[in-house]
Amino acid sequence: MPDVRIELDYRTPLELLVAVILSAQCTDKRVNLVTPALFERFPDAAAYARASVEEVEPFIQSCGLYRAKAKNLVAAARALVAEHGGEVPRSRASLETLPGVGHKTAGVVCMHLGGDEAFPVDTHVKRLAFRLGFTRHTDPDKVEEDMQGLLPSPQWMKGHQLLVWHGRRTCFARAPACERCVVAELCPRKGVRLKPSAAPRGPA
Repeated sequence: MPDVRIELDYRTPLELLVAVILSAQCTDKRVNLVTPALFERFPDAAAYARASVEEVEPFIQSCGLYRAKAKNLVAAARALVAEHGGEVPRSRASLETLPGVGHKTAGVVCMHLGGDEAFPVDTHVKRLAFRLGFTRHTDPDKVEEDMQGLLPSPQWMKGHQLLVWHGRRTCFARAPACERCVVAELCPRKGVRLKPSAAPRGPA
């Protein structure tokens, strides 16, 4: 997958932060459909900070959990204006103080903005790291520690994104497409239920 990259569309650090917040329990494709109008209406942190939650909601209504996300976007923007001069910090700890920004979201933003090093663990990374035998843990923080110990830090960003892409394209949660997986011969398939082979037919 030589073209591996984040699949959220953004042009600025703030747009990245907003898109990652919106992507929680929502597909990147859906986020990319709603963000052009949202970004045009709210071009910077000050614009979000001046807005009411009710003004933001219609732009993101199809994203799921839109009321909570709208509330977090406005609150996060007000914190950016008040504490960071309207700019998105590159520190993971600082990002995690913002409403709606958890450890994974902060890691993704830092990773793409050249801030603190991180190996963010989303649902795909968590699933694949376990299936491939890279970790025995299910706690995202412990999985991240294992992945950081497995790869040199310059490869964390690409490693994270490769696992995400592979999880979306081949190693699905319920029915992984092992028959067309490029690493099938190397994979221990931990936790994967193998498809039962067809029972031999008896005499007619």
